This record gives sequence, structure tokens and C-alpha cells, in this order.
Amino acid sequence: MGIFGRKSNETAATTAAAVNPDLAALTGDYTIDPAHTTLGFVARHAMVTNVKGTFQDFTGTLHLDGGDPSKSTATIDVVMDSIETGNADRDGHLKSSDFFKTDEFPAMTFRTTKAEALGGDDYRITGDLTILGTTKQLSIDLEFNGAATDPFGNQRVGFEGKAEILRSEWGLTWNAALETGGVLVSDKIKLNFDISAIRNA
Repeated sequence: MGIFGRKSNETAATTAAAVNPDLAALTGDYTIDPAHTTLGFVARHAMVTNVKGTFQDFTGTLHLDGGDPSKSTATIDVVMDSIETGNADRDGHLKSSDFFKTDEFPAMTFRTTKAEALGGDDYRITGDLTILGTTKQLSIDLEFNGAATDPFGNQRVGFEGKAEILRSEWGLTWNAALETGGVLVSDKIKLNFDISAIRNA
């Protein structure tokens, strides 16, 4: 059931504005838990395989509104020097002037401008993604995974999300041609999110 728009079968047919009391109880401010959250990406390499990576250092917040999803917001700040793909040489290249220029642009940020319920457990947030000082709109499709109180008394909510970008739109244009045709690194990058957030005290 969706955190923003879930209704009982009885009320859904009679009033679209009805709010499940359980959802209203989840309304509030949350902090993303980096120990249980993954911000990942996938790029096509040499036209034949995928390279996966993550960012290890980031902070983020959520404001959830159980009655009106359009009032929900999210922010994420990523330390670009924390990029990790399992290969030190590749990580160093990604941090260099060919790609993320982490000395000059140490952070990537996302700020929501719109949130909407798509039905069931599915939602979409749209916002401003800033990389290399360039800001463009990004939409992320999210699935609500549920809410629970952990053994330490923290109230948690979880979401899974995905999106795709063309890295060239943010100025990430470095590439190398292959002898067999094509290029070394795909322009299209898949983004994957597995988010756990703790309600603020």
C-alpha cells in the first residue's frame, strides 16, 4: 500500500480525499540513513557489459505528507569524491577532469520541485539535479516499500527508485572510440536508489 495515497476499499469508491489514519501518522520529516541506503548507477562499457558504481558519502532529507503527496519533498547532497566502482584506477579517472572534476565540483545535489502519486505504491518525484555546476530536471520513479520501527526505536520508511539520464546533458562528454565501432562509455546512465530514512525526533 502506498504511503501517500492508500485508501481502504470501502472509502476509495466514495471519496478520493479520504486519508488512511496510518498514513497521516507517517507525515513528518525524515533523515536518510546512509548506512542502509544505496545510491547507485550503471553505465554501459565498451558496448558489451555494464559497470556498476555507488556513492559512499551523502546526506539527505525527506518530508512526507500522508494526505497530500504534492507537499512531499526530498533533498540529496552527494560528495563526488566518494564514487566507487570497485576499481581504483577507474575511480580516479571518474574523479578527474575528464569526468566529474571533483576538485572543482565537490558535490552533486538534488532538490525536488514536484511530487505525485501514480497509484498503488508508485510515486514520482521531479526536481533539479546539479552536476558540474549544470542544473537540469530529473524525474525519479519510486516504489514505497513500507514503514517499520526498528529494534532501536527508530521509525523508518523505505523506497526503491530508478531513473535514466544522458550524462552529456550535464557536460559529461568524455569518451573514446572503439575500433569495432561505438564508444567506450555509454551516454545513457541508469540510476538506482534504495532508500531507508529515519523519522526525526
